[in-house]
Parts: sequence; C-alpha cells; structure tokens
Amino acid sequence: MPPPGGAVASAAGSVLLDRLRRPLRDLRISLTDRCNFRCTYCMPREVFGPGYEYLHRRDLLDFEEITRLVGIFSALGTRKIRLTGGEPLMRRNVPELVSQLRRRAPEVELALTTNGSLLARFAGDLHAAGLHRVSVSLDALDDATFMKMNDADVPVSRVVEGIDAAVAAGFSPVKINSVIRRGVNEHAIEQLADRFSGPDHIVRFIEYMDVGNSNGWRMQDVVPASEIAARLEMDGSLSPLPPREIGEVARRFRTARGGEIGIIASVTQPFCKNCNRARLSSDGRLYTCLFGSHGTDLRGPLRAGASDHEIAEIIRATWELRGDRYSELRTAAGPKPRKIEMSAIGG
Repeated sequence: MPPPGGAVASAAGSVLLDRLRRPLRDLRISLTDRCNFRCTYCMPREVFGPGYEYLHRRDLLDFEEITRLVGIFSALGTRKIRLTGGEPLMRRNVPELVSQLRRRAPEVELALTTNGSLLARFAGDLHAAGLHRVSVSLDALDDATFMKMNDADVPVSRVVEGIDAAVAAGFSPVKINSVIRRGVNEHAIEQLADRFSGPDHIVRFIEYMDVGNSNGWRMQDVVPASEIAARLEMDGSLSPLPPREIGEVARRFRTARGGEIGIIASVTQPFCKNCNRARLSSDGRLYTCLFGSHGTDLRGPLRAGASDHEIAEIIRATWELRGDRYSELRTAAGPKPRKIEMSAIGG
C-alpha cells in the first residue's frame, strides 16, 4: 500500500495527494478582500464597517504573480481555477488577468464567482478574454429580502441584468448560488427554481455555513438540504443526476420542467472526504480548507526570488500535510479555532 499523501504514479503521471489521499485539482483565488455588498452571512456591516482596514494595494498579489502561481499549480495537477473575492470585479482589469491566465495555462478551466452587481459591464470582455464559466450569488427575488441580506441597497434587477448579460455573452449555463437561512429567505427556494429553470441557468441552494468568525452562525438557522429538496418536490418531481466528476460538491437534480438544480449540504451531509480544493488569499497565503485558520505564505518567497521549483515544493509540502475535514468535525466537542474570513479566500 502506498504511504499516505505524496505523489503516486498514475497513467497520467504524478498525482499530488494529501494525507487522506485527496488530489489537488481545484484552486480558488481571491483577487481582493473588498466587496460592495455587506451580506449578513459573509461581511456583516457591524464588523466590516467604515473603520475596517482592508489590505493595501502593495499587499495584494499582482496579476503577474497570480499568473505565475497558476502555472505552477497547473504543473502540479490543478485543472480548475476560480476567481473569487470579496467581489472580484472590484479589482481593475480582471479581463486582462483572464487573458494572461489563458496564455499561461491553456489546459485549465477558468471560472469566476461574483455577486453580479458589476457583471453587466464586464460579461462581454470576460468571455472574449477566455473565461469559461460564471457563477452569480442571488439569495432572493424580492427586493425586500434581497436588500436586507446584501445590506447595500442593491436591487434584484441589477443582479438579474448581470445574469442576462452573461448569458447573452455566451456563458451558458450560468450558475445561480443561493444561501438559504432559516426565517430569512426560505420562501425564495421555489421562486428561484421557477425563475431560472431551463438550459441557460443552474440554481444551487447552499446550506447556511459557519464561515469566518462574524456571521453569528447557529445550527438552528440552517435549512437542511433534505428540507430544501422536499419543498421543491412539492412543485414537481426531482430526478437525481449523476455527478459530473469526483469532488463535485452539489447533489444535482433535474426538475419536472427540464431545468437543473443543485443542493450543497456542507453542514448536514459533509463532503470533506472528496474535497480537492485549495484557496489562495488575495495577499498570497495558501489555505487548504474554507474553514482554515492558518495559511502558507507564497507571496514572500515569490517576491524574494524563489524559483518555480522552490514554490512548487512549498505547495507540495503544504498539500501533503493536509488532513482537513472541518465539516465532518463541526459538532465535535472542544474549542473551535478562529477561522479565516470567507471574504479573504472566497466561497
């Protein structure tokens, strides 16, 4: 039997594995820790208010550094890159970054997650630059609920405009991500599934998670995946769809109207055993879990002149030591570690 972690031989060559034998296939890169929303489950205004200190520009990875790191991760087996934030489209010239990434790692799939408020402006340029997929966060279809959740006076119409622009630009299907919180937006489940049924969209419902340290998470605020599915079953049958790939986090269903929905049950049905994701914060720290508390500095070695091989060895060593399974241990007794805020490393 091969030793835990490390690189093992395969038909495709060397596969980088962690201690639980999970490969490194998916990298999420935060472009900025800033966002123009103040969603209560991510960046509540009482914490991220006018006095909050964001990273200085000099502390952010620049586009050349991001592109170089993507090349290194690609050589280690990463096949998906997702640009996140904060709100990634608040970073200037994101289409130019996409172009650089396409040139450096043409075999890698590129995606972006956004709150949609700026998407109408950039959708065409992003598609022309080579971006493959777009996911948009939208938690309700009525302004009263949506604006209460985003706490930024941004109406639903602006996000829907961005979604429509993305479809028109050639992104199809566009994924719609909706965090469902008890007593806040359960009524939006059926509305969202109905509004975005059809081939141009996939709606994904996400259990409310205890990301970061600021959202006041309680288990009783979680609407379980089983309840979400039961509500949708009332409007018609749901037919399970097979996963597209190992490590896929959403359970997929075909609706009676021919649309597709996904349900992400990271609280009630953890998927840690198949997690193949790493996250890179906007200041260049590598995190091996969404709920991580410590990251490995890559920006320092980059700026100190480390070679690609030396950076790769840091990444390799970090991943080989990885044993994260936070969601499986969420309810275990004992003190809870302080976690990195989701706005720093994306969802």
